[in-house]
Amino acid sequence: MNNTTLKKIAGIVGCSISTVSRALKHHPDISVATRERIIELANTLDYEPNAFAVHLRTKHSNVIGLMVPFIRNLFYESFIDSVEEECRKNGFTLMILQTANDPKIEIENLKLFRQNRVMGLFVCVSSNSKSLAHYEKMKDVDIPVVFFDNVPNEQEIIKVCMADERAAEMAAEAIQKTKKKKILALFGDLGLTITQKRLKAFQESFRKTETKCNIDIVHIAKTEDALKEVSNRVSKKNIPAIIFCMSDEILIGAMKALQSKKLAIPDQIGVISISNGFIPSLYYPTITYVETSGFKLGKLAFTQLLACLSGSVALNELTLDAVLYEGGSL
Repeated sequence: MNNTTLKKIAGIVGCSISTVSRALKHHPDISVATRERIIELANTLDYEPNAFAVHLRTKHSNVIGLMVPFIRNLFYESFIDSVEEECRKNGFTLMILQTANDPKIEIENLKLFRQNRVMGLFVCVSSNSKSLAHYEKMKDVDIPVVFFDNVPNEQEIIKVCMADERAAEMAAEAIQKTKKKKILALFGDLGLTITQKRLKAFQESFRKTETKCNIDIVHIAKTEDALKEVSNRVSKKNIPAIIFCMSDEILIGAMKALQSKKLAIPDQIGVISISNGFIPSLYYPTITYVETSGFKLGKLAFTQLLACLSGSVALNELTLDAVLYEGGSL
C-alpha cells in the first residue's frame, strides 16, 4: 500500500504541507521551480490524494451515479457504455446500481449514492415506483438528477428521453404502407411510461388512417414471454401478417419463435421493431426498425448533467429524435 503523504513530501522538499498542496494544484502563488520539484517528487513516490479526505472536505467526490432497473438490458448496456466513456474522458468515475424494478431497492440505492457523495445521478425509474418523494433528499444535498428513458410525468424535473411517441408513429406508418391488415403488436410493461407513450401513439396513428386493420395488442414482460406468445400465435392457421415488437428484448423472443417454425420473412410474415439498432442486423433479411439509441441518449444525458453541475441549465426535457431504418422484413 502506498503511504506517501503530503507531510512526507513536505519533509523531503523542506516546505510546509500547504505549499505542497498548492503546488500539486498548480497554484500561481508557488514558484515554477518549487512547483516542478514537488510535482516531480510526487510522481516519483507515486503519490495519490486521499479520496476519502477530499470527499469530506469538498462534500462531493468525482463519482457520477447511474441507476437502472436491470443492467442486463441491451438499451441500458449501450447507455452505460456511452456515459462511462464520457466519464472517463472528463475525469469522473461511474458508480452503477440496479433496482430490479423494486422501489425499496431504489430507495436503498439512493442512500448509497448519497453516502458516496456522488456529484450527479442518472436515473431510469423502476416501473413500480409511484412517488418521487425519495428524490427530494438528493435535491437537499445538491445532487442533480437527470431522469432518462422511463421518466416520471412530473414537470419540474430534468428529463432526457427518446422521441417515444414519434418512434411508435413511424413504426405504425411503415406498417400501414404495406397494406397488410392483421397485426400482432407486442408492447412492454404497461406500468412503464415509455410503454404508455408508445402504445398511445401507435394506436392513434392507425385511428387517423382510413385503412382498417385488425390490431391485436399484447403486453410482454420478458423475452421468454414473447417467444411463448408468438409460438402460440403462429401455430394456428390464422397467423398475423406483421408482428410489431416494442423493444429488442421482445424482438429476440419473437424472432426465435418465427425461426423455430421456419416461417419465411417477409413472404410469410413481416416484422418491424423499435430497436437500439444492433439486434435487427443479426437476422437475414435485416429487420426494419425505428432506432432509439441508448448510446446517443447517453451522450445527450451526459451533456445535460455537465450543464447541471455548472449551474447553467433550467429544468426542462430534452428529446432525441427517432430514425427509421428500412430492412427487408416488411
